[in-house]
Amino acid sequence: MAITAKSFTYLLISSLFLVSCFCAKEAQNTFPIVNGLSWSFYDYSCPKAESIIRKQLKKVFKNDIGQAAGLLRLHFHDCFVQGCDGSVLLDGSASGPSEQDAPPNLTLREKAFEIIEDLRKRIHKECGRVVSCADIVAIAARDSVYLSGGPEYDVPLGRRDGLNFATQNATLANLPPPTANASTILRSLAAKNLDATDVVALSGGHTIGIGHCGSFTGRLYPTQDPTMEKTFAEDLKGICPTNSSTNTTVLDIRSPNKFDNKYYVDLVNRQGLFTSDQDLYSYKKTRGIVTSFAEDEALFFEKFVVAMIKMSQLSVLTGNQGEIRADCSVRNSDNSYLASEVEEDLETKSELR
Repeated sequence: MAITAKSFTYLLISSLFLVSCFCAKEAQNTFPIVNGLSWSFYDYSCPKAESIIRKQLKKVFKNDIGQAAGLLRLHFHDCFVQGCDGSVLLDGSASGPSEQDAPPNLTLREKAFEIIEDLRKRIHKECGRVVSCADIVAIAARDSVYLSGGPEYDVPLGRRDGLNFATQNATLANLPPPTANASTILRSLAAKNLDATDVVALSGGHTIGIGHCGSFTGRLYPTQDPTMEKTFAEDLKGICPTNSSTNTTVLDIRSPNKFDNKYYVDLVNRQGLFTSDQDLYSYKKTRGIVTSFAEDEALFFEKFVVAMIKMSQLSVLTGNQGEIRADCSVRNSDNSYLASEVEEDLETKSELR
């Protein structure tokens, strides 16, 4: 049977996709998982957990693919501050402001919090209160990557939800700002056992999503950053006409809604939005990594998977640590509904004796 040009192209694309999936799957097995986490943690207690999340997120992204970036960013901001314990989901308490009130988290999408809580309700309705909000955030981030065109990979599960949120100072100290240079970011994340390749790979999460003017107008006014490509700079000035503009623009100008390696192509062409992005290409220690990812998407996917699995295990709580929240935004001890529910349950048990 003759192979037409069309069928050959299809076979080539299919084989490249399979190679990418294979490399990503293989990569996840190169890094050990924390004691207490497991690749099959909910196989018996809630076997449908991951399928419930993916099915619902497919519907969410069909209406608004932009939410994929919001969920991925939520996972980053949770893990980098106090570990992957769902603390960023807490609304706060009478004792003071929560992580959500710290400046780096003010631009987290409100819809992302709503999506996580909706997923929590669906899973707990199916299985009872056995899946933590922290695990839901991790799975939702993975599916956000995959459903927007990125690699497919497994997530180690078994995290418990934290009982406290970090202070605003701790939040600021652990989330490098978009104005930080590569040296600062590498030093900050080295303290979390993430190396230069991990840092550059995780930065690739900016291949989807948007940035606010306030995060990059310092590169435009009063003097234009010489590392920024001129036409790109003029386009940004049109979006952000002053240094106090509040508009937003895409992080990856080539394929803003697709998880691919075009973010690195942007950097090579001096079209990175934030200083923290563009300096990865300007900085000698990371320039070669950026170039290799721009040239080889499969390599980026492979390294991204390893970095994500490493990041997703930062200071996790397992076993008898933490809790499994009945509402992702409230600690169980502060949840009046849960308290009354437990009280009713105790009264029922007492009557049955």
